[in-house]
Amino acid sequence: MTGTFGGALEARGIPAGDGFLVSETVGELEKERGTLVIKRIHVVYQLNVESGLLAEKRDAIERAFELHPDSCPVYRSIYTSIDITKEIGISEV
Repeated sequence: MTGTFGGALEARGIPAGDGFLVSETVGELEKERGTLVIKRIHVVYQLNVESGLLAEKRDAIERAFELHPDSCPVYRSIYTSIDITKEIGISEV
């Protein structure tokens, strides 16, 4: 999902490479009939935006954040069986 989100940001003129966009993902497992199964995944993005660009691109960032899962092959492959949530922190650098 991070690559898809980064691509969506880049397409909108918002740098996502070189550490501008990082993510941390946590999966929660439960046992089903003796087998561990991933039930929930939570993705936390941290986006660092260059000073001055944030005010200009905030709406584009929010749109990309909301829409990117539907363009992500991994998300589309597993979202019906695993609850996937996301959040974003944005810092001006």
